Amino acid sequence: MTSKRSIERVGRQWYRVDLHIHTPASADYAQPGVTYLDILRRAALRGLDIIAFTDHNTVAGYAAMKKEIETLELLDERGRITPEEKQLLQEYRQLLGQVLVLPGFEFTAMLGFHILGIFPPNVSIRDLDYVLRRLNVPSEQLDTGSTEVGATVDVLTAYRIINESGGLVIAAHVNSAHGVALQGFDFGGQTRIAYTQDPHLHALEVTDLESRSRRRTALFFNGSKPGYPRRMHCIQGSDAHYLVRPPEDKTHLGVGDRVTEMLLEEPSFEAILEVFQGQDFARTRPYRATQAPFDHVQAAREQGPNLVQSFHETMARRGGRLYAIMCDVCAFANTNGGTIYVGVSANPRVPPVGIESVPESINSLRTEIERHITPPLSITIDALETSGKTVLRLVVPPGKEPPYAVDDSKIYIRNENETVLAVRDEIVDLTLKAAQRQPEKQLPRLGELSAETNVLMGETQTAGVLLPPPKTGVEILEVEERKGNRYYSMKDLRNDNVIHNVTQRSARRLWRYAITEHIKHPVKPEKVQWRGNIGLLRRYRRAGRLRYDLVQRDLNGNIHVYYGVTEEGIFGPWRELVEGEE
Repeated sequence: MTSKRSIERVGRQWYRVDLHIHTPASADYAQPGVTYLDILRRAALRGLDIIAFTDHNTVAGYAAMKKEIETLELLDERGRITPEEKQLLQEYRQLLGQVLVLPGFEFTAMLGFHILGIFPPNVSIRDLDYVLRRLNVPSEQLDTGSTEVGATVDVLTAYRIINESGGLVIAAHVNSAHGVALQGFDFGGQTRIAYTQDPHLHALEVTDLESRSRRRTALFFNGSKPGYPRRMHCIQGSDAHYLVRPPEDKTHLGVGDRVTEMLLEEPSFEAILEVFQGQDFARTRPYRATQAPFDHVQAAREQGPNLVQSFHETMARRGGRLYAIMCDVCAFANTNGGTIYVGVSANPRVPPVGIESVPESINSLRTEIERHITPPLSITIDALETSGKTVLRLVVPPGKEPPYAVDDSKIYIRNENETVLAVRDEIVDLTLKAAQRQPEKQLPRLGELSAETNVLMGETQTAGVLLPPPKTGVEILEVEERKGNRYYSMKDLRNDNVIHNVTQRSARRLWRYAITEHIKHPVKPEKVQWRGNIGLLRRYRRAGRLRYDLVQRDLNGNIHVYYGVTEEGIFGPWRELVEGEE
């Protein structure tokens, strides 16, 4: 059903969505005496267009509302309805004409992780109960609304079952209690990768969507972090256990207290699914009732250039600026995909320049990409508003036929926040990946996880075992001298690629820094700030970013040096090391 507000809207419009609302059918609902009509009234009063009833391990709340309406309609058909009941039915019809209500549940998976399953409004209650039974919710507990329902299925199985049953799969409040991002464990591993990158998972619900912290959840899952190449749609929901939250309760929220806006063709389940299945991450934003709308471009500028985004003030041919955009398109296609903003600098304090002729500029960019990038690459180009200016956004997908080249011969890749020419071994690697493309690798299921994961799950690390290195920076593996020239083998810690035959002259910036430090300042163990077998060699800033040179001593006494490690590559004991030294 469309909302009353939306009838006048044409094309894509912003709709207010709260996909995490509990009802009295949840055993832990905190406000007695609330009716389902009360919840609809409150949703309409808060200006919501779409809500979902997501009670704990049950659809009893949605079923009860549906049964109440069906009973009123039956009484009306038979002429036995009272004036009070007639008024209730009319109010239900009016509110359901304003607010689309989707059925769903908040499932408790094995180990207590919470997952939202949300379904189209035409699905039957019997089918939803069948889905819950497939998830191992006991039949006698299908209507209890309890958060604890015994031994259910694991997280990845739950994702698959809900998705295959036609539902949206959203990991609930991932950065807090019962969230799959495993808050409290600051160490990377296959568990969190699997739980947040699984192909059956549509989106992550977070509670810090508007935070400006450099450790906010959405920033971690933006596609730039090692091991997490799939960028995730991040939304927020109220997780309402009240109709209206009382001031004394600091934990639970009321209906519409934390809302996401979505840019949709229409307010429908299918439109939401289309957003989550797409790569346009500017079609969701936190709703701000009393502030200016969320500015995706400004938020990107505050993050700065990284593995998956870049900025260009103009697309002029003069000065090679248009060509630089082509190089970025090529690099993103060869790496992990990304977003290019044109008409704005990376410096968030500099006013945007903007683009004057938007349709002509978009057509020009498409023509240049078709002319210069091979093989053919399909990208999305659109316009966004920021600070009163219009800028262009190019969304480049990870290419399916690498290596991509500019003008047939120049192959670029993305290296942290830079676009660089690929060296020989990187070109070979791209070619091999294209030639030996395998079916998508299945992520490990519970019970098949690595030793690294067991650390995540709370097991202690065996004393003396070499820690996994940081996930950014480089390590010099080998130096070979041939005819008076030194050749280095460099390991990229982000993806574990090893590049051979690197010379100091041919090395790109970080490699050159590592080689220079290796030559001029060899590691002296007594100068290292050790914590056990790992240590901090140096802390410094480069290009405005804080970086670390870190070291590790293996069981044979050899010292491994990790140069130029950035914040996003530091986890677990490495995090404790740098924060302790700070």
